[in-house]
Amino acid sequence: MSKKKKDKELIDTEAKEETAKEAVDTEVKNEKTSEDAASETKEAAEDEIAPEDVTYDADGNVIVKKKRRRKRQRKPSEVNIVKELLGLIVYIGVVVLVCFLIITFIGCRSQVDGNSMNPTLNDKDNLWVNKLAYKIGEPKRFDIIIFNYSEDVTYVKRIIGLPGETVMIDKEGNIYIDNELLQENYGKERIIDAGRAASPVILAHDEYFVLGDNRNGSSDSRWSDVGNVKKDQIIGKVVLRIFPFKSFGPVH
Repeated sequence: MSKKKKDKELIDTEAKEETAKEAVDTEVKNEKTSEDAASETKEAAEDEIAPEDVTYDADGNVIVKKKRRRKRQRKPSEVNIVKELLGLIVYIGVVVLVCFLIITFIGCRSQVDGNSMNPTLNDKDNLWVNKLAYKIGEPKRFDIIIFNYSEDVTYVKRIIGLPGETVMIDKEGNIYIDNELLQENYGKERIIDAGRAASPVILAHDEYFVLGDNRNGSSDSRWSDVGNVKKDQIIGKVVLRIFPFKSFGPVH
């Protein structure tokens, strides 16, 4: 046999071996791919089927029973009643606390009863009283104030005399402060009865002399049952009329 023929046979043999090797590799690869696919299919089946509904045959294939897992229905979110109640209680508590602080330290509503402050204020007027005004400052002449007449009764009047001053009203109804005529035009009419102020009324360091603007229809410092008003009797300063709405606005 010639040398060329032997070389050719050797090349053909190597080619056949290479082809056979590639075929084997391809078969192994296909088997592996098939196994992976089967594994994925098995996992997918297990995800869709409840664990108690899955069995396997001798080859490891999934056998599906007739009983399938029922889809779980989502229930509406349950309301935490205790949490809601606690939140409501806290909210109400905060509202009550804020109202208490406002009424106790800042202001309050007061209703006029009677006509002693005509024409400035009228019967049934609803007023907003600034309770903080005299905690950070002092009452001034001509301020309209609310003060305690008794335990259950409050009065609304205008400040005329200040602590340390001497107040007197003459027969013509003129008001004098420390022997000087007081210039004011708040009175509805000339004072007819000066009461105890017909003689000089000396005010202590914490006392105020008050009058109603309806000078002849007011119970005020001219009468002994009211007398001089002490500072600790004063509830606050009237700053606003809130009702009736047609008269809504600041009060002077």
